[in-house]
Amino acid sequence: MNLPQNIIPVYVANGNCVTPMGLNLLDNVQGILDGRTAIEQVKDENLQKEPFYGAVINKDWLENAYSKLEYNGDFSTLEKMMLLALEDIVKTYSDHLDDKCGIIFSSTKGNIEALTQDNKEAYFLHYLAKKISKAIGIPSEPIVLSNACVSGIMAISVAKRLIQTGIYNHMIVVGGDLFSKFVFSGFQSFQAISSQPCKPYDKARDGITLGEAAASIFVTQNRDLISSESYYEVIGDSSINDANHISGPSRTGEGLFQSIRNAMQEAKVKSPEIDCISSHGTATNFNDEMEAQAFNRVALETIPVFSLKAIYGHTLGAAGLLETVISLNFADKNLIPPSLGYKDHGLTLPLNINNEIQKKEINTVLKTASGFGGSNTAVLFKKCKSDGK
Repeated sequence: MNLPQNIIPVYVANGNCVTPMGLNLLDNVQGILDGRTAIEQVKDENLQKEPFYGAVINKDWLENAYSKLEYNGDFSTLEKMMLLALEDIVKTYSDHLDDKCGIIFSSTKGNIEALTQDNKEAYFLHYLAKKISKAIGIPSEPIVLSNACVSGIMAISVAKRLIQTGIYNHMIVVGGDLFSKFVFSGFQSFQAISSQPCKPYDKARDGITLGEAAASIFVTQNRDLISSESYYEVIGDSSINDANHISGPSRTGEGLFQSIRNAMQEAKVKSPEIDCISSHGTATNFNDEMEAQAFNRVALETIPVFSLKAIYGHTLGAAGLLETVISLNFADKNLIPPSLGYKDHGLTLPLNINNEIQKKEINTVLKTASGFGGSNTAVLFKKCKSDGK
């Protein structure tokens, strides 16, 4: 979809995240700079009798951080993660949380733990969205976006379009998902869980590692509201469903190829102008190969590509948003994050997999995601400075 040429520009800023690596963005970025990963061996018989690899938040650590916030009422683990992720945005833009400020929630399972606590109402995503919106004081009706693993990045795309229609001046995007037995056993039934920390694009990859996280970002048409030195314009976006299979992507990467191509056309960006790609990179055989097909079809095989799944695991509905927030912060520093676990090329086509922190001038970042049901999303971000250039 090509938008009219006179459409207003839309910007993102003030990203934040809550992960097993840290409960704010700065701690997470520093952890990656230090060479750490949030994935570790987990011993939790409520999830599996034998130890397994995953990225699970220390709940005592989470409770201690949440106790410093001033919210009344009972909130679930996921809701506390989301409120922590939203804290900076709520404080920074408190004067603008009116009926022209929308909010989008991206999640695949929401309060999944409510199903085992005889609290069925709390499981519904609209209940979660209304509860958080009320807590932070947003009067507009919340929007829930649950479209498999593209949800987080697709929410930014939808926020951009809603602002450009004039319905909202600003939007808050928040996403989150928990590491649950339901999801864990589901991926096990596909034989898709890795026996080790996942290795995106590597020859020895054998499946995904799961994780949990929450993330947030502020989307606005008014760059004068943005206080940070660096922020990003959303210059192109597209979502295409290849309708190949409920759990398997198109072998030719058709949906992802079309999503990237459309986003580039809207942004008027050529392949060499993209400085790095924050990919989906789940470390399953079909996903990684599909991405190689799509990236090659749009002539991006020489552009540095990285997957953050080997650092955070697959965080489902939070993944696209979390990875965007991390990627843009690294771009602020003109750095490309590492795609950990990659040693031997395991794809039939070439890709420039970045497996260590790389210094490079970065102005344009492509974020992609793909998910069950054939969903695919691509969004292009262009760096801006506080002087407006």
